[in-house]
Parts: sequence; C-alpha cells; structure tokens
Amino acid sequence: MKLVRLIGLGIRGRGAIIGVEQVRETARRGKLHLAIVASDAAGNSRDKVAPLLKARGIAMIVGPTAAELGAAVGREKAAMVGIVDQRLAAGIRALYESAPQDDREEELG
Repeated sequence: MKLVRLIGLGIRGRGAIIGVEQVRETARRGKLHLAIVASDAAGNSRDKVAPLLKARGIAMIVGPTAAELGAAVGREKAAMVGIVDQRLAAGIRALYESAPQDDREEELG
C-alpha cells in the first residue's frame, strides 16, 4: 500500500512521529499537519486526540490497521502516526483523497 510506504519514508526522514501521546503533544505545539489513526485502534486512542485536532483544524485520517502502521514505522503495532512535514502531509492527503470512497474513512478537523 502506497500510504504505508509514504508513512515509512516520513519516519525515516523525521517527518513523522509515532504514538498517541506524541501526536497530542505535537498538535499542542502547533507542529502537526496530519494524524493517521489505525482502523482498529481503541476508541479511547481516537478520543484522546480528536477534540484537540478538531480545535486546531488538523485532519485525522482513519487508515490501515495497527499492524500495518506498525510495520511502516518499525514496530509491532502503532495506533497513531502524526505527520509533521507539511509536504508529506499534503502528499498523503492527496493520495488518500484519490482512493475510492469504499477504501477509506476520514475525519477532518
């Protein structure tokens, strides 16, 4: 999946962060451009960041599974990845938005 490869590139290029708490903190600091939540992430993971993202106008994409996100970032599982590189975030959003509606879910801030 191209989305997973882009996330992996973001991690290697320091354009992405891993984990719910890191996403929250980065959003608070105004450095986050996009949040990607695993499709099978626990509801409380999403609930921890959704209000903050909405208040800051940051898009949140419901993407691949936690195992797929984890594989992209070098972990067993990852519930959430944040994109801090603006160009990478724009590229991921464009890719996501070009996917058929049945293949995606999205919550925009």
